[in-house]
Amino acid sequence: MKIIILTEKAIKELNHIIENQELDKEKVCLRIRVVGGGCSGLQTKLDLDEAYDEKMDELDIVEGIRIVVDKRSALYLQGASVDFHDSLDKRGFIVENPLAVSKCGCNSSFSM
Repeated sequence: MKIIILTEKAIKELNHIIENQELDKEKVCLRIRVVGGGCSGLQTKLDLDEAYDEKMDELDIVEGIRIVVDKRSALYLQGASVDFHDSLDKRGFIVENPLAVSKCGCNSSFSM
């Protein structure tokens, strides 16, 4: 099931991080989850993780990047996209969630 969309810039940066940290690309996953917190109530967290539980997680592979989303978070992330920005004022991954009703001014949390 395709839950998350990765942009080319996100794929390139993830491959760069995996290579620089000498991680096993066959085992490591980009884990994306939704947790409580932030100004608007919910935040999206991204981590590199080797844990995958087929009963608790959804797994997708995009351009060789393994993406894992726990089933609860998947309800909040359908159709979300992950992009990477690298400019003078901002560097990092940005998650755009089409299901978010509103988001805070700094774009670090959202509500539904």
